[in-house]
Amino acid sequence: MTQQVAIEQSGFGAKEDGLAGSKLIFGVMAISLATALSSLDSVIANIALPTITAILNISRSDSVWIVNAYQLSIIMMLLPLSSLGDRVGYARIYVGGLALFTFASLMCAMSKSLDMLIVARVLQGLGAAGIGSVNTAILKMIYPSRLLGRGVSIHASVVSVSTAAGPTIAAAILSVAPWPWLFAVNVPLGIITFFVGFKALPRPPVSIAPYDYFSAFLNAATFGLLVTGVDRMGHSDGISASVVVELSAAAICAWLLVRRERNRTKPLLPVDLLLQPAFLLAVMTSICSFTAQMLAFVSLPFMLQGALGRSAMETGALITAWPIAVLCIAPLAGSLSNRFKAGALGGVGLAILATGLASLALLPMHPTSFDISWRMAACGIGFGLFQPPNNRSLLALAPRGRTGNASGMISVARVLGQTFGAVLTAFILRIAPHHAGVVALITGASFAAVAACVSLTRLL
Repeated sequence: MTQQVAIEQSGFGAKEDGLAGSKLIFGVMAISLATALSSLDSVIANIALPTITAILNISRSDSVWIVNAYQLSIIMMLLPLSSLGDRVGYARIYVGGLALFTFASLMCAMSKSLDMLIVARVLQGLGAAGIGSVNTAILKMIYPSRLLGRGVSIHASVVSVSTAAGPTIAAAILSVAPWPWLFAVNVPLGIITFFVGFKALPRPPVSIAPYDYFSAFLNAATFGLLVTGVDRMGHSDGISASVVVELSAAAICAWLLVRRERNRTKPLLPVDLLLQPAFLLAVMTSICSFTAQMLAFVSLPFMLQGALGRSAMETGALITAWPIAVLCIAPLAGSLSNRFKAGALGGVGLAILATGLASLALLPMHPTSFDISWRMAACGIGFGLFQPPNNRSLLALAPRGRTGNASGMISVARVLGQTFGAVLTAFILRIAPHHAGVVALITGASFAAVAACVSLTRLL
């Protein structure tokens, strides 16, 4: 009986054929809208950082915490909520996270100080973690097995396009309204999506296995201490005693977590999957790709508005070429993933991304809009070619009953990469304020190039 419950919760057994007709349409709408909102908010504030910095009278490196606070709370809670979803139901975690995300968006819009905005962003990140921890697992529940590949490609496209379109949408909002509206627009959309998801998402029987609260604590402590330790190292211009203590504590918590989870049949951290070279390499390349992307997205507004004198609206319009390219290439990537290995497609895509970022760093002194746009498009083509096949391979490598683990690791890789990208950008803004854009883009190109080489090793 327990085995049957676990199978049904994972999207197999009675739920193997997924949803059909209008139920499938509304289910896909609920997943796509909520995922788009949470992905947008990982980057939508980036383009407004120069404006918020001036209005709140804070330093540029401190302003990056508006991004970091969101990413940090997500990365701390993704795996605990993914594991909890196996026990209480993926849909409950999803709609609960969406409700918290919507409420916190209203708090962000009402914030009058940096401290208040950071607290609101932490709560918003917790809600986004509820969405991101189980969204891929829900995909496997709602899509018929014959359409799962297409569903994964569509979902990866939603994440990629939403993340890449964030600066463009932010620029459009800032052209007609002050920065709090970047968050206020989430409220009506979040309410609509909540009711669609509440009605549309299936709720199969759930597991009655006890929840491992101590592992959840160790996971949150590991990621929290790691990210804040790295960030403090950047803000203190070096490795201080407190930073060493923080990073050492993160290492100890990670060791305890791995030791505790290694032999569990339903682990919070899928150590057994990470011990598979193909799974681990797919996760590592995904982390590097999102690190490269976030280095670009956080630094480009400062570079384009500061060094090149472009307005916020112009900056958003120039970056638009990136999401358009992702939108165009993602369906092709999904089709090619049926014929070619993910390692090959990923290696080619990441190499194109590295080339695009390097070309942005090497812009001429007085670039035209075309000079900037075609380089953005190259980045989008590379990123869009990599993500769908890589995510599909991660799902395929997870055995039955472990969809939640694979879904959680896909989101962890994305958010961990975005978090490190934002932290690295804050460090670069501090140590090289006059050349931060170029340094960040070269760093991002290096991450993408290394990831391309790692991806190609999956063919060996």
